[in-house]
Parts: sequence; structure tokens; C-alpha cells
Amino acid sequence: MAIPASDAFSLAHDPRRRTARSPSPKIFASARGMPQPRRVNTNTRLKDVPEEAASRGRSPEKRKEKEKVDWEIPRKTLHSSIGFLTLYLWTSNGDPRTVVFACAAGLAALVPLDILRLRSPTFERLYEGAVGFLMRDVEKKATNGVIWYLIGVIFVLSLYPLDIAVVSILILSWADTAASTLGRLYGRHTPALPSLHFPFTTRPVFAQRKSLAGFLAASFTGFLCAIIFWIYVAPVRPAEESWTWEEGVIASGPSSEWVGRVKEMLGVMTGMDVSEIRWKASGAMGLGVIGVVAGVVSGVAEALDLGSLDDNLTLPILAGGCIYAFFVVLGWVAA
Repeated sequence: MAIPASDAFSLAHDPRRRTARSPSPKIFASARGMPQPRRVNTNTRLKDVPEEAASRGRSPEKRKEKEKVDWEIPRKTLHSSIGFLTLYLWTSNGDPRTVVFACAAGLAALVPLDILRLRSPTFERLYEGAVGFLMRDVEKKATNGVIWYLIGVIFVLSLYPLDIAVVSILILSWADTAASTLGRLYGRHTPALPSLHFPFTTRPVFAQRKSLAGFLAASFTGFLCAIIFWIYVAPVRPAEESWTWEEGVIASGPSSEWVGRVKEMLGVMTGMDVSEIRWKASGAMGLGVIGVVAGVVSGVAEALDLGSLDDNLTLPILAGGCIYAFFVVLGWVAA
């Protein structure tokens, strides 16, 4: 029998009849093997949205600006203080052999502790609780950077002329710190370093994490270290100087007779008379050239990608070695 339209409307909207109706299946009814839809809260406020979710629509540059930068202030303070200690030992006529002995003693004590730290979780917690604030996260699962620092200092003090060794330690202490600080501050605003590769390999010359800002900071600091040291600090110990304002580079290495033969061979090969070429690299021009070489060497050595080798080891050895080699060449020219 057909129900009048008015009665059908009243049945559909009668509250008493609603309870008699069977409940309609809900979308959130449990079903085995089927994921339940997520309930959306339409009242979510902007301040309740997590930072990472709110930053999804931002450009990569904006997200980088929000990232917190670890300035490593305790580590950099210790790193830079070695330079001042080095200057004090130079000006107070400190014996480099004593410094080498002290570094070797520290190395002998630190290496066993570092091995124990890497093998014993209990000792690792105690060790990092005491000096962990001076370590980077990557060093907590690898060799402590202080070990490489000491080896680098021992190497340069043992094999290079003393004034060149001091400059290489200053570069390690201050150029490395300047590159790290200014690189973190301005690195994202400067272009990347050139994408070069070592010959016959696919290994890049410069580390990807290095920036042009850090390279320039290391270069300028290395330039200042060389200029200021040989003008104001080196004359305190004239017997140890490899360069003076009046005489320029003090010739060392091959004898003048051997250098004369090399010049004669170069003259035959080039068709030019190079036997009379003399340049002592003295005065402002000579020191300026030395400063530029020291600066470029500092920037390049700090930015090199040498695999797992620590820059605390490679920076003083490469920087000091290149400066020493340049002094030897200048000595040949002056002979």
C-alpha cells in the first residue's frame, strides 16, 4: 500500500523512529587487512604545526637559514690558542726539541686512551663526558682529531726550518679556524669551489663541504700569518730566520755550483742566458710574494679532499712543505 507523501516525510524526520533504524556502516569500521583512514582535525592552528611540516613549502635556502649552526666555540678556542702558545715559545727562545718531546709524551698517553674509548662503551661514556664537548660527532666513532694535530706539529717541527714550521702551525691554528667559522657563516651565500678531479682518478680535488667563503678566509689568514710573522716576530730569533727584509731568502739546500749547472742547462734548453738572473725576494715585494704563496697554499690545503685523512694532519704538512719548497726555489734564483 502506498504511503502518502506527508506520512513518508513525517516518518523520515520523526526522532522516535530514528532509533529503530539500523545504523549505517561507518567508514571507520574495523576491517582486517584494511588501513583505517586518518581523522583530520579541521581546527588545527598554525602554531600547532611542527617546524619541519611548516617548512615543507619553503625554498631550500629558507630551510637552511632555519637550521641551527654549531659554532664549536670550545673546540675553536682550544684550536686557536695553540697559535698564541707557539708565538710565546718563539719569542721566549723556547727549545723546539722540548716542544716535540712534550707533544710525543701527550701522544703516547692519548693514543691508548683513544683505543680504549673505541673498544669500551663504559670508558667511552666517561671519556666523552669529560672532553666530549671538544669533539665533533664524527670523531666520536673515529680517531680523535687531537692525535692528528699532535702528529702534524711533531712532523713540521722535526723536518722543516723552525720559522717555516712555526708559520705552518699558525696556519693550522688560525687559518683552519677562520675557514670553518666564515664558511659556516657565509658559505651558503657564495659559489661552490670548482669541480676539479685529481689526474687519472674520479676523486674531486676539493671537498664538497668546503665553500668559497671558507677558502678565501683560509687564504687571507695564511697571508697575514706569513706577513706578520716575518716582519715582527721572526727577527726575535735571527739565527732561525729563513728570510730577512734586507737579505731576502737565505739560500739553503743545493750548493751554488749545482745551481749554476742547472741554470746553464736551462739556458741551453730555452736559448736564453739565465746565469745572471738574481732575485733575493727581499723587501716589500719579496715578502708580498711569499705572503701570496702562503695564502694560496693555506686555502688549497684546507679545502683539499684527501679521503679519510684529517686536515689537522695534512694542513700543516702541506702548507709548510709548499712554503719550504718555494723558499728553496727562491734560494736557487738568488744563488
